Amino acid sequence: MNIIIPFILFNIGIAVGWFVSLLYAKNKFKEYELEAKAKASIIKNEAQKILEDAKAKAKEEEIESKQLNILIKDKEKAAERKIRLLNEKEQRLDELILDETKKLSELTDELSKVASMTKKEAKEKLLDMHKKEIEGDLAKISRKMIKRSEEERDKLANYMLAQAVARYAGDFAGERLINTINIPSDEHKGRIIGKEGRNIKSLEQLLGVDIIVDDTPGVILVSNFNLYRRAIATEVIKRLVEDGRIHPGKIEEVYEKVQQEFEQKIYEEGEKVVIDLGLYPMHEELIKLLGRLKYRASYGQNVLMHTLEVARLSKSLAAEMGGDEKLALRAGLLHDIGKALTQDFDGSHVDLGAELCKKYNEDPVVINAIYAHHGQEEPKSIEAAAVCAADALSAARPGARREVLESFTKRVKELEQIALSHKGVMQAYAINAGREIRVFIDSMEVCDDEIALLTHNIAKDIEEKLQYPGIIKVNAIRETRAVCFAK
Repeated sequence: MNIIIPFILFNIGIAVGWFVSLLYAKNKFKEYELEAKAKASIIKNEAQKILEDAKAKAKEEEIESKQLNILIKDKEKAAERKIRLLNEKEQRLDELILDETKKLSELTDELSKVASMTKKEAKEKLLDMHKKEIEGDLAKISRKMIKRSEEERDKLANYMLAQAVARYAGDFAGERLINTINIPSDEHKGRIIGKEGRNIKSLEQLLGVDIIVDDTPGVILVSNFNLYRRAIATEVIKRLVEDGRIHPGKIEEVYEKVQQEFEQKIYEEGEKVVIDLGLYPMHEELIKLLGRLKYRASYGQNVLMHTLEVARLSKSLAAEMGGDEKLALRAGLLHDIGKALTQDFDGSHVDLGAELCKKYNEDPVVINAIYAHHGQEEPKSIEAAAVCAADALSAARPGARREVLESFTKRVKELEQIALSHKGVMQAYAINAGREIRVFIDSMEVCDDEIALLTHNIAKDIEEKLQYPGIIKVNAIRETRAVCFAK
């Protein structure tokens, strides 16, 4: 018994000690677990606070960006600044994520020591707890940044357009279909008409216009859709009235002289434009065609005035966007050069202008701008994009163009082309606002007996190919001239 009792007490002591140590371990584990959870909560709160600080900072920067100086000189610099800000935000968010990841890693190390889960399992569990919350906050911030960037981009583009338009406030030059000529007295009306209408007939045949002599005192009207013809006719009649000698021979003499002077005047007009804009040298053929644009209208808008407006607006826009101002000015000036040829050649003014500029070795940017301003190519440079925007601005501003006039001139031009397409027709002029087509026949190719058939064929073609209100009179004229010189 003396041996057994101590042995029993010893075992009881061991059991009590083991039980006490077990309780102590459990309590210690609970303390670690509580401590880990507290640290996790603290880290979560810190992360939440960091995110809230980031949101507050983003809001402050949003408010500050609205107060930035609106006088931005360069779109590309503004875009780079926005990209840099976004990169900084992204870097800041990355730093927040890295910091939280580091803290979570430390916490998982502690938890792995006192819990049965591995370090990987503890990390995954904690990341799952905060992943959705963090992703939601990041998505909100990203969307806000993108929206703000888009709004400021549009604001900047509108500002650039407004600046360019404000710097150029050109006058609008409209074109009409009638020129008015003042005469000293009604006696000159009789001279212009001539005996049995011989003079007015000669004038209309040679000049290709409709001359209206009515009861309005001291006034004669010259009507035609072609500005160049009308300008020459006006000058010829003025000189005949001043001279006082009006007969077919004098009419032809004055017409030839005025026509030569106009050709020289056209070149001088184009040269003046090129020199004023500082774009010399330029091929003389292009200079001449620029001068012809003064006598060309598009939707009632004078093409030379439109061209100058586009050139100056292009220069301003290119300056705002950091492009080559002089190249943009040149591209704007030549973007509609093909319109000087459309009354004499088939094809669109875009193709005609581009081919012409290629022929005379203009810069590829100029050629791209010609194609791009009507959507046949995409703008490949800042300068070409500036021309496209300037062309739209010039054409779209209130009162710049009238579609009714353009459709009328197109119909009258087609009317003349239909008549000229027939064999034996030397000249064809639409008069009386397009209600009559006057056709002059080559007497060597068509005899008197064939005139009736020719006019019938022309009228038939007009009915089939052209849409027009009312009726159109086809008036064919054939005459034989004999010239002999006494030596």
